[in-house]
Amino acid sequence: MLAYLYVSLGAIVGASARYFVSRFIAKTVTASFPCGTLLINATGSFILGLFLIWSTERALPDPRWRLLIAIGFCGSYTTFSSYAFESFSLFEQGHYLLFASNVLANNILCLAGVLAGAVLARSI
Repeated sequence: MLAYLYVSLGAIVGASARYFVSRFIAKTVTASFPCGTLLINATGSFILGLFLIWSTERALPDPRWRLLIAIGFCGSYTTFSSYAFESFSLFEQGHYLLFASNVLANNILCLAGVLAGAVLARSI
């Protein structure tokens, strides 16, 4: 039962961070491309890669940290469903170049984020 508490606490922080970042990006960047979702997915991938490599190869933290960070925080912070819907919307509206850019950017930057997080974790 305590595991649900750790996941929930991480999810509250992750969802709040996601809302903050998306609102901030919406106010500062054009709305024609979903930059907020892209930034959230890329940074969430970086955090997940960093944490999982660090916690499995470099340190052995209490398993509850995985519930809090990997499942709770990253699970609610990253926005794959938003990414999928925004991509669908761009395609449906005939914005094929923006659609392709969004799909490629999310996949490339998120994979790069995991890689960068893993490299950083292995260097500390």
